[in-house]
Amino acid sequence: MRYVLTLSMLWACTISAYAQTDSAQASENKTTFTLGAVYANNANYYGQKAEEKMPYVAASAALRFRSGIYFTGVAYRLLKDSGAVASAGSAGAGIAFNLSKKLVADLSYSYTFYPSNSPFLQAASPHSAGASLQYEYWMTTGLNLDYNFGKQQDAFVTLSTEKMISLFSLAKGKDLVTLTPSIDVTAGTQHFYETYITEKRWRDSLLGVPLPPVLNLPGGTETTTREASRFNMLSYNLRVPLAYNRAHYMIEAAYQLSVLDKNAETGGGTANSFFNLSVYYQF
Repeated sequence: MRYVLTLSMLWACTISAYAQTDSAQASENKTTFTLGAVYANNANYYGQKAEEKMPYVAASAALRFRSGIYFTGVAYRLLKDSGAVASAGSAGAGIAFNLSKKLVADLSYSYTFYPSNSPFLQAASPHSAGASLQYEYWMTTGLNLDYNFGKQQDAFVTLSTEKMISLFSLAKGKDLVTLTPSIDVTAGTQHFYETYITEKRWRDSLLGVPLPPVLNLPGGTETTTREASRFNMLSYNLRVPLAYNRAHYMIEAAYQLSVLDKNAETGGGTANSFFNLSVYYQF
């Protein structure tokens, strides 16, 4: 679930943690190992959420070499999940490299291990291949392409822009409080929702919950399949992370407001709110 606890968060940790010591360039020339812990009030999939509320905690690790090659691992635990130690887990690898002084490219792949009848929206697509470009000037602008596949296949495009604002220091230059507001828009296909609804009906039937009409749509399965195959706008997202940075660790509280496009099958025209509290330590 790179959309819940993504490598970009770990990358942001590296950049912001060294910003106050003017050693960002130096940090790119050494191997780093980052551990993280996250609490989130709900699972987030491109600004979308499942029908049931899914707060969780997660633990992550990322190893990044001087060459730009990196490996990541994340374990997730839904707070309402009493049947397993981990509700899901992912492993990934990638490479980040400079195309120019201000332009960075990233190629990655990850696989997420979901149990049977997982309640996550994206459980039908455990494989995820991604490519991104980031251009840093006064603001950092990014273009991300994702192809998620498994039982279903979906493609997503996200355009984002963000600006890290240095607020103040509490320890005479040894730390830094930052605010990094970002805006992004995501478009993509929605085959994942077909499997999510089908499996949710199965889970609900086992619990004796009254079942809604198939796929919740008047047109039935055929209409939904056609809509899911279209490449539509999905969400418009505003994220505001407030972070406390030291040389080797970062504590961050982030709020995200996501407004779903009318074409989003997970609740078109509605708004979702997400809150994350994260801690990262870098060796």
